[in-house]
Amino acid sequence: MKRLITTLKNIWSIDELKGRILFTIAMLAIYRIGSFIILPGVNRGALESSISSAPDSLLGIINMFSGGAFKNASLFALGIMPYITASIIIQLLGFAVPYFQRLQQKEGESGRKKITQITRMLTVFICLVQGTGYLSMIQQTPNAINPTVPTGLFWLANIIILCAGTVFAMWLGEKITDKGIGNGVSLLITIGIIATLPAAFIGEMTKQSNPFMFLIILAALFAVTLATVLIVQGVRKIPIQFAKRIVGRGNNELPAAGNRDYIPVKVNAAGVMPIIFAQALMFLPGTIASYFFSADGGAPAVGSMASIFNDITSGPYNIVYFLLVVVFTYVYTALLVNPQQYAEYLKRQNAFIPGVKPGKSTADFIDTVTTRITLPGSIFLGLISILPAIINRVFDVNLSLALFFGGTSLLILVAVVLDTLQQIESYLLMRKYDGLVKSGKLQGRSRMQGIGAGM
Repeated sequence: MKRLITTLKNIWSIDELKGRILFTIAMLAIYRIGSFIILPGVNRGALESSISSAPDSLLGIINMFSGGAFKNASLFALGIMPYITASIIIQLLGFAVPYFQRLQQKEGESGRKKITQITRMLTVFICLVQGTGYLSMIQQTPNAINPTVPTGLFWLANIIILCAGTVFAMWLGEKITDKGIGNGVSLLITIGIIATLPAAFIGEMTKQSNPFMFLIILAALFAVTLATVLIVQGVRKIPIQFAKRIVGRGNNELPAAGNRDYIPVKVNAAGVMPIIFAQALMFLPGTIASYFFSADGGAPAVGSMASIFNDITSGPYNIVYFLLVVVFTYVYTALLVNPQQYAEYLKRQNAFIPGVKPGKSTADFIDTVTTRITLPGSIFLGLISILPAIINRVFDVNLSLALFFGGTSLLILVAVVLDTLQQIESYLLMRKYDGLVKSGKLQGRSRMQGIGAGM
C-alpha cells in the first residue's frame, strides 16, 4: 500500500503526466455526459424497457459496449463502434488490395494521412447505415416516439445528430491519443464497458442470498482476469544471433550489438479481432432465420434456428462460436505474422537463428513455431469467448456480470489497461532517468554548462 501511494505521488509530481491524465479524465467525462443526452422526440423509457428485456441478445451486447448510450437513445447511441468497424475494413483491405498496401507500407506519413481520411469518410457512411437501422428499431418499438413530432423531421434531425455524435466521439478519441494518456478510441470503448460494471455487481449482489457465493464469483473473476493477462502478455522468444565482424587491423572478432537477441512471437498475436469477427458472423444466421422461422408473424418458434442463434447462452450457438473463433485466430495470425518478412529482415541484419539455415529454412521455422503457439492461443480465445455463457448457465450468474468473465469485453479491458499502464510507466522511467543524469558524477556537466553560459 505504501508503494502504491508513493507511485501515485510520483505520478502527480510530473507536470506533463499529470496534465495528460487530467485531460484524459475530462474528455472521458464529456463522453459519458453525452451518453445521457437523449435524442429529440424519443421516449427513453419505452426503448430502455425493450432492450433490458433481452440482455442476451445483440441489442444488449451493443448497449454494453456503448455504456448504456444505446439504451438511453442518446447522441452517442452508436458510440465509437462505426469508427472501429471502418478501421477494421481498411485494415483488411490493406492485406488484399494493392492500393491500400502501398498506402500503409510505402508512402509513409502521407499514406497514413490518406488512410485516416478514407477511414473517416467510411465511418460517416457506416453511421448513416447504422443510424437508419437504429431509428427504424426505435420506430418499431411501441410508444418510443413522441407522436407530436413529424416523421420527416424526426428522421432528418436524428440521423444528423447520430452521425455528429460518432464523429465527435472519434474526435475525442484522437485528442486523447494526442494530448492525453493511452489510446483514445480504446479508452472510449473501455469506459463504456466499465460504466455497466457497477450495475452488474449490484444486480448480482441482490440476486445472491449467500454472501460467500458472491465472494467465490469475485475470486473466479479475478482468476480469469489474471489468466487473460498472462495470455495477452505471453510471447515465444525465438533466439537469434548476429554474425561476428572484424574490428581494427588485428584478428579480434567482436560480436555485433544485440548478440543475444530474440524474435518475440506473441501467443495471442490476433488480439481481440477473431472474437469480433466471429461475433459479427454469429448474428447473421439468427437475423436471416427470423424472417423464415416464425409463428404467425410473432416471435421465432421455439427450437428453430432463429431462437438458437438469437440466444448467446445456447449450446449450439457457443459450439459454433468457439469453432469460428479458433478458425479466425489462425486466419488473422496468418495475415499479421509474415515469416518471409522476418527471414528477409534477419538476412539484411546479418543475423540468423541458431541451427537454422538463412532464407527459406528460417521462414519455415518461424512459420512452424507460429502455427504451434497459435493452437493454445486460439483455444484460449475460444474458451474466453464462450465463458460468459458457461458462467451464466452452470453457476447461474447474472448475464450482465457473466459477460465480464470473457469475450470481447474482458480482452479489451485487459489490453487497454495494460497499454495505459505501460505509457504511465514510461513517463516514470524517463523521470527517473533525468534524476540519475542530474546526480552523481554527471553533476560536473551542469557546472560546465553554467561556466560556459557566463562567458
